[in-house]
Amino acid sequence: MFTIVIEKRAREFLKKIPIKSRRIIVDKIHELIHDPFPGGNKEKLDYPHPPAVYRLHVSRSFTVFYLIEEEEQLVKIEKIMTIEKAHKRYSYRKR
Repeated sequence: MFTIVIEKRAREFLKKIPIKSRRIIVDKIHELIHDPFPGGNKEKLDYPHPPAVYRLHVSRSFTVFYLIEEEEQLVKIEKIMTIEKAHKRYSYRKR
């Protein structure tokens, strides 16, 4: 089992959204405790430099970006944003 750490900017995002959306996102994040690795709606992003960044789609509305520290059995939630914003930022990096 992995420990989940939600970084400050991700916590701040959660505080600003409606409680129902917050609950859905938190439930999906808790699923990472058992298996944070790619599969289903989880994907390893193609970045040239470590650490590896992973993306979790939550319904069709939000994206969670996270890191996995295997030796420490730790998942760090770095950012949470709307899926539209995530697609714009990810597409920008691909150019």
